[in-house]
Amino acid sequence: MIKVLFFAQVRELVGTDSLDLDNRYTTVDGLRKALISKGERWALALEDGKLLSAVNQSLVHGGHSLQDGDEVAFFPPVTGG
Repeated sequence: MIKVLFFAQVRELVGTDSLDLDNRYTTVDGLRKALISKGERWALALEDGKLLSAVNQSLVHGGHSLQDGDEVAFFPPVTGG
């Protein structure tokens, strides 16, 4: 199993803050593409080219390999002011 977390606008668009999924995805991009296929709201939330992803609380790129027990988070870039 992998735990998928959604933050900020991503969470608002997909309508949930987390999912527990079977680990059948080899990379973060593979997971993201599978989630995008769930529908229009998912695509709107996850197709953003600026979207950041983290695995086990470390920022990663889309090609990062996933393993059973990983925690994957999707979130927009953080800005301050």
